[in-house]
Order: sequence, then structure tokens, then C-alpha cells
Amino acid sequence: MKLDLLLPVSYLIQPKIMMRKKSTSASKASLVLFLCQMISALDVPLDLSQPPTITQQSPKDYIVDPRENIVIQCEAKGKPPPSFSWTRNGTHFDIDKDALVTMKPNSGTLVVNIMNGGKAEAYEGVYQCTARNERGAAISNNIVIRPSRSPLWTKERLEPNQVREGDSLVLHCRPPVGLPPPIIFWMDNAFQRLPQSERVSQGLNGDLYFSNVQPEDTREDYICYARFNHTQTIQQKQPISVKVLSMDSLNDTIAANLSDTDIYGAKPVKERQPILLTPTGSTSNKVELRGNVLSLECIAAGLPTPVIRWIKEGGELPANRTFFENFKKTLKIIDVSEADSGNYKCIARNTLGSTHHVISVTVKAAPYWITAPRNLVLSPGEDGMLICRANGNPKPHISWLSNGVPIAIAPEDPSRKVDGDTIIFSDVQERSSAVYQCNASNEYGYLLANAFVNVLAEPPRILTPANKLYQVIANNPALLDCAYFGSPKPEIEWFKGVKGSILRGSEYVFHENGTLEIPVAQKDSIGTYTCVARNELGKIQNEVQLQVKDPTIIIKQPEYKVIQRAGQVSFECTIKHDPTLIPTIIWLKDNGELPDDERFLVGKDNLTIMNVTDKDDGTYTCIINTTLDSVSASAVLTVVARPNPPFDLELTGQLERSIELSWIPGDENNSPITNFVIEYEDGLHEPGVWHYQTEVPGSQTMVQLKLSPYVNYSFRVIAVNEIGRSQPSEPSEQYLTKAANPDENPSNVQGIGSEPDNLVITWESLKGFQSNGPGLQYKVSWRQKDFDDEWTSVIVANVSKYIVSGTPTFVPYEIKVQALNDLGYAPEPQEVIGHSGEDLPMVAPGNVQVHVLNSTLAKVHWDPVPLKTVRGHLQGYKVYYWKVQSLSRRNRRHVEKKILTFRGNKTFGMLPGLEPYSSYKLNVRVVNGKGEGPASPDKEFRTPEGVPSSPSFLKITDPTLDSLTLEWGSPTHPNGILTAYILKFQPINNTHELGPLVEIRIPANESSLILKNLNYSTRYKFYFNAQTSVGSGSPITEEAVTIMDEAMASRQVDIATQGWFIGLMCAVALLILILLIVCFIRRNKGGKYPVKEKEDAHADPEIQPMKEDDGTFGEYSDAEDHKPLKKGSRTPSDRTVKKEDSDDSLVDYGEGVNGQFNEDGSFIGQYSGKKEKEPAEGNESSEAPSPVNAMNSFV
Repeated sequence: MKLDLLLPVSYLIQPKIMMRKKSTSASKASLVLFLCQMISALDVPLDLSQPPTITQQSPKDYIVDPRENIVIQCEAKGKPPPSFSWTRNGTHFDIDKDALVTMKPNSGTLVVNIMNGGKAEAYEGVYQCTARNERGAAISNNIVIRPSRSPLWTKERLEPNQVREGDSLVLHCRPPVGLPPPIIFWMDNAFQRLPQSERVSQGLNGDLYFSNVQPEDTREDYICYARFNHTQTIQQKQPISVKVLSMDSLNDTIAANLSDTDIYGAKPVKERQPILLTPTGSTSNKVELRGNVLSLECIAAGLPTPVIRWIKEGGELPANRTFFENFKKTLKIIDVSEADSGNYKCIARNTLGSTHHVISVTVKAAPYWITAPRNLVLSPGEDGMLICRANGNPKPHISWLSNGVPIAIAPEDPSRKVDGDTIIFSDVQERSSAVYQCNASNEYGYLLANAFVNVLAEPPRILTPANKLYQVIANNPALLDCAYFGSPKPEIEWFKGVKGSILRGSEYVFHENGTLEIPVAQKDSIGTYTCVARNELGKIQNEVQLQVKDPTIIIKQPEYKVIQRAGQVSFECTIKHDPTLIPTIIWLKDNGELPDDERFLVGKDNLTIMNVTDKDDGTYTCIINTTLDSVSASAVLTVVARPNPPFDLELTGQLERSIELSWIPGDENNSPITNFVIEYEDGLHEPGVWHYQTEVPGSQTMVQLKLSPYVNYSFRVIAVNEIGRSQPSEPSEQYLTKAANPDENPSNVQGIGSEPDNLVITWESLKGFQSNGPGLQYKVSWRQKDFDDEWTSVIVANVSKYIVSGTPTFVPYEIKVQALNDLGYAPEPQEVIGHSGEDLPMVAPGNVQVHVLNSTLAKVHWDPVPLKTVRGHLQGYKVYYWKVQSLSRRNRRHVEKKILTFRGNKTFGMLPGLEPYSSYKLNVRVVNGKGEGPASPDKEFRTPEGVPSSPSFLKITDPTLDSLTLEWGSPTHPNGILTAYILKFQPINNTHELGPLVEIRIPANESSLILKNLNYSTRYKFYFNAQTSVGSGSPITEEAVTIMDEAMASRQVDIATQGWFIGLMCAVALLILILLIVCFIRRNKGGKYPVKEKEDAHADPEIQPMKEDDGTFGEYSDAEDHKPLKKGSRTPSDRTVKKEDSDDSLVDYGEGVNGQFNEDGSFIGQYSGKKEKEPAEGNESSEAPSPVNAMNSFV
């Protein structure tokens, strides 16, 4: 089975061709294939009798290389095979009489053996080939043989050209006449092409035109070269010398030939309006043949150099066929037609005026075919016609020949009739077979076509191979071939399948050459198709196969990428294709092959570029080819980087206080420059240090800069884009500004005494460029405010401090500091107020009063001290206070003083964090910048009782069947006189439900209790706290269990040894495990577990459980909420619980070392100093938790 692939035009991919998303429509492919098949369908099979047909011949105008053999081609086919003969210049050419001429076997091609002594010139002439057999004769075109010629330049004496600057000049080439005409170009002695421009250019005739000459045009080696491509030779004209006489040289020449009294001098170069060097005159004519290239030229002289513009009078220049060359001096229109005839105007213009020239173009036409005659196959008795229609300008003459003989003198044939450009045949017979020639000619050329009439009687033949397989992509046209032959012409029918009906309808197209076209092939188009050809002499059929494949699709196309230099980038190109087709992928860069670089890694469906460089910027295309289709997709890669540094910095417009800086931006590297940063260096004061000056937008390349006097400036520019900053540019030239008086005075002037009898004046010195000149100094002035009328001044060197001694303590001074240099003073400075040195305050605050607000907070009041006694800046007051003793224990301890600072002129403050039922003392001191004044007399006060802390421990010992022994320690901080202890307890059953709560009041002097009449083997929870007259403190909790009855224990042991009990316990354990898993799952989903629901249902109104969101399962908090809890906390093995101290903290009031209060007396300060260390009271245990209680706490 032969495989035929129906390829769309897009399959013919060249690596250099850029392709877009989808290939060219396959309908164009069907058209091309159809046209090819139409031609081949008229061919008569070579096994049948047929007249000759010329298949190959040399061109009409055949220029040959005189150094090589001449080959004149003439090939033909026919049955029987034709014989060949030649004519030369209209007469028979007997090749047997010329030993240098041979004819190839089974061919009409002539070979003239020039290389064995023949001369090509001897074989110039017009040759024509005739191919003949018994059914007719075909003839070739007239083939004109001419050997190429490359003659030498005729020797001539070339005078040097001397021309004044600004004048026009034409250097003539005048190449020798060659065949074909040579290509002209101008070079120098070093074989370098002479540069051309709007001013200097080469004309179509090869001459070199100067619109105006300049001194640089002077040289002695203007050489015209003629290249003869056919013989691969180059001929050289003698060098031409040009000397341009400039105005300066003319003046020197004139001066040398005149006396001192003569007036001399050449006029300066004079500007001139344009004049045309070629063509001359105002109008000219041009004739061009249809289909050729129309070339029009205008070259003008003038100063300044003229500019050329072209227009077509009464019309427009054809947009897609018009091209300008030679700096618009040459207009070219390709493939001209009669519509391009008309007047073309060239206009030469400069600043002084213009000139123009009109070229009248006439387009003539050599003959061209409208309908060329085609071979005609007829059966005996049929009718037919040959048509030969041509056009041209002028209209061509049509003549007919039969078998190479003019039809007027050819043997008569009753079946034919000549009617101008048509020969009509009727009732033909076998003797009517012949070859007819149609000749269409005018003064510009001729056309010759052979067409035979072949009379045959043949049954149908199908020339397409049997069972030929066609493959096509879905949704594309399918063209199934049925090439046939028969005489009379057979009728063609198509069927699908073995027993299918004849194909008809709009879904099929039936071409005249037998081809079946399915415009849009689908999967249901797959199958066997049968072609049937029949005429009156017989019938034949042929089967072909059609397969429809899935199209190749790019499912992930490469995407636009922006990458920084030296980065890595990947393009993806993922495809989906028919599984029976094998795709190949090709990657292109800018329509060409990828660079041969190991950085480019081509994967199965991707392209990766490593270490990206600027050269990698461009368009990347992936092309996927199969044997049936091709698809492609492209993406652009943009390589970005920091900009290149600016260059060519230039300083202009130099003034004393400003200058203009301009620059040329460097390459922005595909990321637009957003701004430029300008920096300066002061080479006089800080050489090598660059400072920020200003910045401007990226669109600006010039800036006006403000300058300071007495600075040696250099500038540099830095470009900035989104990627980053460029390297700095090269520094500009230096610019030294003139010295001047200082423009400003020192800043941050202050006057603060360091001792009670001095005033220290300080300031920030001017920077180097702020001095504006040499000899920078400072004039320091001061006077006592509201006391002195005159200023005291002193001039100091370039320092930043001056000390005035012998001043009164803490008095205000007016101060000013003025800059000066060798050129003068700065403007008058502003005055500031300073103070001489401070001394310690003299008196203590009086009338100190304390108001105790509660057991932990007191308010202190005092009278302010007179401001004169402060002897400095009043910073505030400090309150020193300390605890003398606890009234509940009457024991003294180490005194640790605490300090609170109250800023400003405050007269009260709050003392937080006091201990209840304690004795305190305090005093108050005023504070200035020097330190603290004397303390006020100590003031004593007491705090009232408060609630006690929890008992220091609770131990439960000696459990029996119905009793437990409780022992406890007194509170670490009684905070008053204890009045009693409160004990609350309640039983807890096996389901963690709480029983009734029992409360017992115990005298304060007790430290143990035996609790009786309890239930055996029962867990109890205890809540224990202490009381003062103020109230109850926070409780401490504990749990304990009474022991089990021995008889019951023995019964339980007996039961536990029974097998049925063990099995029951295993089942219960399994159920509990399942329940735990369910609870765990529900808990994770936010649901409640059964134990929690039961606890919520039996909640004691006095009991406050923990927050549900604490995430604790089955545990109870022992927080100090003074309420019984639902379950005991884990306790040490000795059943004691340690309770931390719960003193009020000063953190809520303090701030650093010095605490403060707001205006309303609320505390904003903090303690200072270390906290008072208190002795530990009670027994505290650090043993590990009890395993029993730990187990009891687990759910």
C-alpha cells in the first residue's frame, strides 16, 4: 500500500521563517495540489502513441561563457520517441559536418566543444530545435547564443580636477560596453569603498556626483571599477585626482601674487539653490516594459545639499511596489504595468529654493499569455478547439504553424478550420494528429507555444496506485486523487465503502481531474473510497484509503519573560498530538537557529537559558512538526539590568552661585531610567568624599545646580531604574567658586552651666563648604538677661565651645554666636536664652500630709518650695518611703527604701503597692538639674487590715474508714489579725458528681483538725482559707480518700478472681476505649463529651468552673475565686499545697526607676530600689506529685 500524505502548505517550514500560532490554511494547499493535478491529468501515458512535446530548452537570450563549452538544451518526449534537428540563423544546421558539435544520445541537446580549440564567437547566432515523430513535429523557441564580453577600459589621459569648495562635481566612469552590462562601484587604492551620502552618490550610469565639494573630498585615488559577473572579472579605470580649493588656500595663492598695495581676497563659500545634474532640462521621457523594474533618477547640485522628493502627477505612488534608493535620489517601482504610465516629478529643495524635473513614463508590453494553447486528446469523430490568446502593447500578431510549417502552406486537413486565434476541429480522424504552434509577437518580443492534437481510441485507465493511503489532519481538506486517462474522456464517480452509494452533495467537491475533495475532514470521514472511471470503451475502478488524525495543539505556550542579567529563564512548550504521529520540536531565536552555546538547554518540552546575557534578548519560537502538520508559538525574552552609567558630563553657564550640568544617559538595559542622582565632591575641604546634591526625573538630562562659595566642585551622575543604581559616571571637570562672607551662622546654640559659677556656650560648627571662604572664626556674645545692657564678646577659632567664668548661680543669659571669615561676617545671628550653672536646692518641701485610701494605696501632699530656693531648673519631687514593720507580727526587718519621682511642679502623689496592716515612713525632696535638695521630716503612717493570703499549706493524713486528719500552716501574709479558718468539703462519686457542701469554722489559733463521721472508701474535696475582720482570703484545695472496709475488700478480691468478672471487665474496658475514641473525635470537631455534659447538668450554684475554652479535659482549677471547684488539683505526696505570695505590684504604677503620677494624682511612676526580702513562713514542699492523686485526676 502506498502512503500519500496530504500536507498543508505550512508544513514546508524553513528554519529561518518565523511562524505564528497556526500554520497556513490547508485550503491553499488543496488549491496548489489541484492545479498540479489538472496539468498532469492531460498527459498521455507514454505507452500510447502521441506527438512530440518539448520538455526542456535553453533560454531565448542565452549568454555563454566564452571559456567553457556551449550547451544548447532541447529535450522532448513522444511515442514513438522523437528525432531531433536544428536550424542556425534560419537554415539547417548540419552537426555532422562540425567536429566540435555533438548531440547527446536520445536527446536534442547540442554540445559545442570550445575547450578543445573552438571559438565561442564562431557559434553566435539564432538556433531552433525541432522534435519529430510520425504524429507530428514540435519546435523550440529561437535561442540567441551570444558569448559574454568583458573588455578593458580604453586608455585615456585624465587631468586632475581642481574645484572650488562648495561647487558641484561629476566624475565620469564611462565603463566599456560588456555583455551583460557590468556592475559599477567606486573604491580607493586600498580597495575600500568610497563613502556615499546625500551630498556624494553614484548615479545609475556609474558616474560619481558631488552636490557640493568639501575640503575632505581632496584625494588622488577615485577609482571606478566594473565587475563582469558572467566571467567573474573586474576591470579598473585609472585613478582620478580631485583637489578642492578652500577659501583659505585661495586667499594665500592670491596674496602670493599681489603686491601689498593690491586688494585681494576670495569671496567666502556662497550658498546656491538647487540645479539638476541629471537628468538635464525640465522634462524627459522613459519607456519601460511591463513586468520590469522602473528606475527613475534625479541628482541635484546645491549648497546646502538639496533633498529629493518624488510625486506622481494626478495619482499616487504604488504603496507596495515603490522603493527609494541612493538617499531618495532613485525611485524604483517593481513589476510595472500599463497603469504605472504617467508623469513622475522629482523635486530638489534646499533652504534657498527648489527645482524640479518631470519624467514622462510609458509602459509598453511584450506579448503575454491570456490563454495559451493546451494539448488536445480526442477520439475519432469528436470535435475540439485550440485557443491562443495573448496581449501586449502594441497588440501582438497571432500566427499558426502545423508541425513547424506555417499553416497556410501546411498539408490540408478537412477536420480543421483556422479562425484568428482559434483552430476549430470537427469529426477528427487518426490522421488529424499533429503539433500546432502559436506565435504571438510585437516589436518588444514574441511568445511561442506547442500544443498537439492526438486522436486516440482508448478505454479508461486509472493512473493513481491502488489502495493508496491518504492521511490528513482533522478539520482540514482531504484530496483523494483519481488520475485517469481515456479517449473519449471517461466519466468519474466516487463511492464510499464496499457497497456504498455514489457520493453527492455539498459536503464533497468533485474536480475535473478526478480528484475528490472533502473540504472539512472529520473522524467519520475515515474509510475506503472507490473511484470508478467509464467511457464507451470500458470501465475501471480503484480504491484508496483515508485516515484522519488529531491536530497537534500547543497546550502550554511559552510566555513573555523579563529576567535580570546573569539569571536563568525557561520557556515551556507543551503539546498534545495524535498518538500515531511522531512530533519533533525546533526552537528558534529571532527566526534563526539557536546560538551554539552550552548555556542553551533544550528539553523535551522546554528551553532553558542559563546565565542570561544581553545578547539573549529576543523572540523565541517553538515549532512542532509532524509528518502532517505544524504549529508554533512565540514569546519575547527581555533581559533587564541596572542602567549603564551616564557619560559626557558637561558644565555650562558657570555663575558664582549656580551652574548647569548636562549628561548623556547610558543604556537603560530594557528597564526605563526613573531618575538621575547628582552627587558632588568638595576637592578643597573633603577630597574623595561624595555628597548627595539633588536628583531629577529620568526624562531630564540637564539640571541647574545651586553652588556655595569657596568650594572646588566635581559632579557625577548615577542613573536609577527598577533594577537598581548604575555605577557612577566619570567625574565632571572641577569648578572652583569664589570666596564670600558666610551665609549662615552656627546652629543649635546653647548656654548651660557646668558649675554653679560658670556658663558653657556650645554650638554646631559650620561644615567646610559652609565657611564660604578661608579663616573661619566665631564671634561669641553674651549678657545677663534683664541686668546687663552691653554685650560681652570674644572671637574664637574654629571651635564649638566657650566657657564664661564667674557668673552668679543659675541666672538667665542672652547668647548669640556669629560666623566670620577673611571676607567678613555672616548675617546677624538670632539670640538664645541660656542659664549659668545650677546648685543643689536649699530647702525641703513643707507641710507633708499622708491620706491612706485603702490597705494598699495612700496619697501624699506637700507644699511646693519657693522657686528661688531651687537654684536650678525644677525637675520635680521625689518621695522616699519604706516599711517599718508589719503590725500583725510586730517584727522589724531590713529597711528597703522605695522612690517615686513626680515630674514638674507637682504637690501630691499616689503611693501604690503598700502592704496591709503595716507601718510606713516617708519624706519628700525637691529635685533640679544638679541633684536633690534636703529631705522633709519623716512622716509615719499605717495601712489598715486586708484579706489574708491563702494558708501556706494543707496536709491530709491518717485516713481511716470514717476520718481524716487535716494540718495547715498560717498564711504567709496575714494582712491583719486572723479571726478564723473556714473549711468546706464535699464528697465526689465515681462519676465525678459532687455531693452536698459542708462548712466548718475553725478558731484562728488552731493548726490541725480530725474530721470524723465520714463515709468509708469515699473521695472528698476540701476548700480551706483564712479570715480577718475584712474578709476571707483565697482558698487552698486538696482531695483525699477514706480507706476501704476489709470485708468488702476481701469480697472484691474474691470476685476479681472469678473468670466471669474478668470477662466482664474486659468488655467494659473495650466499651470505655470506644467511648474515649468517640469523645476524642467529637472534641476535635467541637462537640461536648458525656462527662462534661453531666458536670454541666449537676453544677453547684456556688461552684464556678474554669473557662471552657482553656482546653482542659476533666480537670478543675484552684484559682483564687473563693469558690469550691469541681475537682481537686494534683498535690504533692505529703498532701501540702504551696501558695505564692500575692502582694500588690507597683508595676501597674511605675515607669522605670522613677514612678510618676498624672495631674489628677493617678500613678504613672515606678518603684526604684530593690524589693524588701521577707522571711519564708510555713512549710513548703517541693516533692513530686503523688501517683495516687495523679491517677485520680485522669479521666
